[in-house]
Amino acid sequence: MKRWYDLYSNILYMHFSDGFYNLPESAKNAASPQSTLKRMLRIAGYTLLRLYGNLLQSVERPGKLQGKVWLYVVSQNNYDSLQFVQKGMPEAVFVAGQSKDIGKYNAAVERISLRRKLLYYYKFPILLQQFLTHKKKNTLRFFDLLYDAIGFYEIYYRKLQKYSPAAVVFANDHNADARAMLLAAKALDIKTIYIQHSSVSLIFPPLTFDLNLLEGQDSLDKYRKCGTVQGKVELIGMPKADAFVTRRNFSRCISRVGIGCNLLDDLKEVENLLHKLTVAFPDMKIILRPHPRDTRNLASLLTITNNVLLSDSRTEPVFNYLQQLDVQVSSNSGIHLEAVLLNVWSLFYDFNPEEQLHDYYGFINHGLVDVIKTPDHMIQTLYSHLNNKPRVFERAQYYNATVATEYDGKSSEIALHLIRSFLEC
Repeated sequence: MKRWYDLYSNILYMHFSDGFYNLPESAKNAASPQSTLKRMLRIAGYTLLRLYGNLLQSVERPGKLQGKVWLYVVSQNNYDSLQFVQKGMPEAVFVAGQSKDIGKYNAAVERISLRRKLLYYYKFPILLQQFLTHKKKNTLRFFDLLYDAIGFYEIYYRKLQKYSPAAVVFANDHNADARAMLLAAKALDIKTIYIQHSSVSLIFPPLTFDLNLLEGQDSLDKYRKCGTVQGKVELIGMPKADAFVTRRNFSRCISRVGIGCNLLDDLKEVENLLHKLTVAFPDMKIILRPHPRDTRNLASLLTITNNVLLSDSRTEPVFNYLQQLDVQVSSNSGIHLEAVLLNVWSLFYDFNPEEQLHDYYGFINHGLVDVIKTPDHMIQTLYSHLNNKPRVFERAQYYNATVATEYDGKSSEIALHLIRSFLEC
């Protein structure tokens, strides 16, 4: 039974860490509802709609899975980040769990049947007791995440044995299903590759993949703080940005501003800034881009003036959105780095000042972004730079190893070469 606890502690490494527990509730709510009743209803819904729902569907296509390189994805963003691998290696196949939501790519991924997942839920009472003994406060807050995680490892171990993929490539290292796939692959000596798809947090698990392809020194420094780094590490830049390097915005004028908000942001703060900006700059185009998982009603924000437009992050790729901008405004979000890579001036504005998530990614500390404290400060800053927008893309060098080098815009080529060489070993 101790073995079960050790395994699931590893699978749930981030979500049962003290670092995650100490995040503001608005951050934790994205993974698990704050209300105990809602967590219990979530379990009930998951049991009925997904566990029992899986029993009625046959989803696997063995011919598509056997012996292939698997590109394992848990989100639309993961898919976008690994598309270059499939383009360079057409024999690779996208793979996801049976009911996993991959956004607009749901029909484009091969599915692993989770019909048998229900058979492993006899472990839940035992695991719940063990987690309550060792991590009581975390377990009481996140018991729904423990329930959700049950069975992934056991199913994936069987599927990996059955289909013997040549390797499994990941773009996520901390979600429970991705970690279950990783641990199962490692137990079977199947090669594992990690391609970073977003900014790294200090609460992530230590790197344990065989080949780790990171964007830059910032990521490596953070992972070293997370724990011992295992496997080979290469700094390759950001493959998904390659196509846009030649389209950097070198205009000196500011006429288009984007506001990228996420689940942690207070929409009242966003609305307040929008009102002030539209009064001060009545002719300026402002594009609002909520996070893909943000289901809040933003209709009132779009009626402030005709100049406020919406970027649908579920259908419009982030770099297409950024191409339309001169200035990007966000609080704690990885979009700052993506903006600066396109030479879009990125400004940090705290849309959730009550919850103290100041500089979560270290972008302020390392000079990637400039800080704006109030709406009046924002207006003053934009006024003073309306015709002399700063050149900023070289600020990203600490975060992206290829910026301003001969390999700028060639991250995909570097990554594919390293992957092919690794698979041939």
